[in-house]
Amino acid sequence: MLKAVILIGGPQKGTRFRPLSFEVPKPLFPVAGVPMIQHHIEACAQVPGMQEILLIGFYQPDEPLTRFLEAAQQEFNLPIRYLQEFAPLGTGGGLYHFRDQILAGSPEAFFVLNADVCSDFPLSAMLDVHRHQPHPFLLLGTTANRTQSLNYGCIVENPQTHEVLHYVEKPSTFVSDIINCGIYLFSPEALKPLRDVFQRNQQDGQLEDSSGLWPGAGTIRLEQDVFSALAGQGQIYVHLTDGIWSQIKSAGSALYASRLYLSQYQLTHPERLAKHTPGGPRIRGNVYIHPTAKVAPSAVLGPNVSIGEGVTIGEGVRLRESIVLHGATLQEHTCVLHSIVGWGSTVGRWARVEVPPMTPIPTTPEPTWTVRACSRTGSCCLPSLYAAASGSLPRCSS
Repeated sequence: MLKAVILIGGPQKGTRFRPLSFEVPKPLFPVAGVPMIQHHIEACAQVPGMQEILLIGFYQPDEPLTRFLEAAQQEFNLPIRYLQEFAPLGTGGGLYHFRDQILAGSPEAFFVLNADVCSDFPLSAMLDVHRHQPHPFLLLGTTANRTQSLNYGCIVENPQTHEVLHYVEKPSTFVSDIINCGIYLFSPEALKPLRDVFQRNQQDGQLEDSSGLWPGAGTIRLEQDVFSALAGQGQIYVHLTDGIWSQIKSAGSALYASRLYLSQYQLTHPERLAKHTPGGPRIRGNVYIHPTAKVAPSAVLGPNVSIGEGVTIGEGVRLRESIVLHGATLQEHTCVLHSIVGWGSTVGRWARVEVPPMTPIPTTPEPTWTVRACSRTGSCCLPSLYAAASGSLPRCSS
């Protein structure tokens, strides 16, 4: 029996993702046509023996989240529950706080996945490694160049045994080109070190606060408090993957993740990719079009385009490397490149929204425009980053 835990964070997190997270909780932001965490749930549901999926975070259980969970349970025929933290508890605090829920039914192991990562999720391969040689902690790792590695948790491994000998979260100097993917497989014994951290936090807090329980005792950082402390003690191992992976921290990284998932659909969900048909729009490369979207036959879409629910694409529109969110309208002969068009927005006739293409580093914010509200019907100038953040666009200069 197996379980999975998806750490979805909360509204105080993901500030680099604004203004996109103002409209919908970040875990529900559509990437390649489906909510971000649906990719995680799909991967977990395919693992044989998966009995339950738990979401842990401190979002309020509002209507969009509740509706998503209900739909996901029906689609995947699995219990999927949301456990709300009483306060932000860090990447490990929620696991310890809800340990009884996680261990209910005596699972042999449980996956832990951060919601803001894009991956092909090689969970079955991780499970095979764990069953061959069980250890409390198994981390998924991948390689990065020297510059990129400074933005992640860095892992020094024993190349023969794959034991984690040293772990540093976001080091100031180069440590290793192996980085932490934020995807783990834990045995039930992994919760014991979390208990030790909780008790140590409690003791440290009581030295400063004689009133009793220190409110911060439940905050546990998996990376600094557990991985760094236990590295080299034979408890943490790493499984390396050469599959797709990136973080989703900003609008630019959401576009990059959408590109990766759309390419992955060739293998996993070919039915989600639009195909060129007589009388339909011209499709170039990987494109997702929601069934309710209305696309003019003279439009040219792709590569790497995702079009959401209820979108209207006018005649002569050119879309490339972009996400168009639900209810948006692109009027005739609009050109949108490397951008995200926000919910219910209108981009006027002959408008052009473009950012120079960049080689993405997933955790580096990119100058990707987020069009949130544009109802003008003439040529318009590029929206500024301030305009994207504030929800207003500059007046056309023409």
